[in-house]
Amino acid sequence: MLNPYQGIYSVGNQRHYIARIHGQPLYIGLYLDAIYDIGRVEDVHWNPWFSTETVLFNWQLANARAFVMARSDWEYVFNTFAFGYNIGYHFIETASGACNGNFLGIGGDNCYTTIQVDAASSFGLLITNGEFTSFNGPDPTEFVTSQRYNGKVEFVNSAFWGPGHQIAKIYGSGTVAFSGCTFVQWNGDNTGRYAIQAYNATSLIVEGCEFQQNAPQVYIGPSVPRAVIANNLITGPVRIDNLSKGNIQISGNANA
Repeated sequence: MLNPYQGIYSVGNQRHYIARIHGQPLYIGLYLDAIYDIGRVEDVHWNPWFSTETVLFNWQLANARAFVMARSDWEYVFNTFAFGYNIGYHFIETASGACNGNFLGIGGDNCYTTIQVDAASSFGLLITNGEFTSFNGPDPTEFVTSQRYNGKVEFVNSAFWGPGHQIAKIYGSGTVAFSGCTFVQWNGDNTGRYAIQAYNATSLIVEGCEFQQNAPQVYIGPSVPRAVIANNLITGPVRIDNLSKGNIQISGNANA
């Protein structure tokens, strides 16, 4: 798919199998919704193979989304990639509902926001072996949840890098967990930003991860009801700031 405006529109086709597709959709790469039985997406890569001409590519960065996923029950996504989009992976809610599934080996590079979750099923978005990079745009961030987010997202053995502003900005009332992840770069504008910033009524788990940059690590806002920040490796002073009066457990973090 060399340069379609929109690539694949997959709505209502249960047990779909979408595989081995490359290209540069200019607005939306893959759109999923109303999937009520297990679908599969494998080896779908969106790269700027058609053009990086300045006007076109800047428009794509400002407006386009690579993967847009609404209601899909138990979606399996394997070895997918997005380069040069406003949002790499966008999880939304429609009248049909929201997504849950297994995401293995997914990646995103040079996206203003690599993953944005506006909605997720309570069964969770389970993301393993991911690689996520953000460094362009007005507020480059690898992972964002919106104010209306309510569900669960869990990252396992995933890496986040690129001199963006922060790794994660977490809003809403769901749960976000990072386990065994590597945070390489953040605070790219040198303003003292935290790698992970939790606001509102979000529950947060950060356990067994490594913060490789000597910069603030975790901010827990006043409205966060519960969090566990434990057994992480930290470079430089431990800078985990807790403003919450909720049940916040911080322990076993080793710095050097």
